[in-house]
Amino acid sequence: MAIIKVGDEVAVMATVLKRVTEDRVSVSIPGYNFPHSVIDPATGLTRGQQMELSGGVTRIDGDKVTVSLGTMVTVDPDKVRLVQSHVPQRRSLRM
Repeated sequence: MAIIKVGDEVAVMATVLKRVTEDRVSVSIPGYNFPHSVIDPATGLTRGQQMELSGGVTRIDGDKVTVSLGTMVTVDPDKVRLVQSHVPQRRSLRM
């Protein structure tokens, strides 16, 4: 398992609960005890299908990871998959 840091891009698997409108679905995210709504204009997902949501890690607090998915979603680290690791910019020493 890769070590997740603030700034990394991660993916979270979600299950579609229902279609709310023509272009929006309500999803359930494992470990997150609230329904979450996302835009789905083209794929036409239906109830029970899986979808991957990705976003940046904004906070790591002990055994929880907060991911920005439009809103902040806090889940267990074992529920996320590392997509791209964040590499901080190096400072150049100019004189």
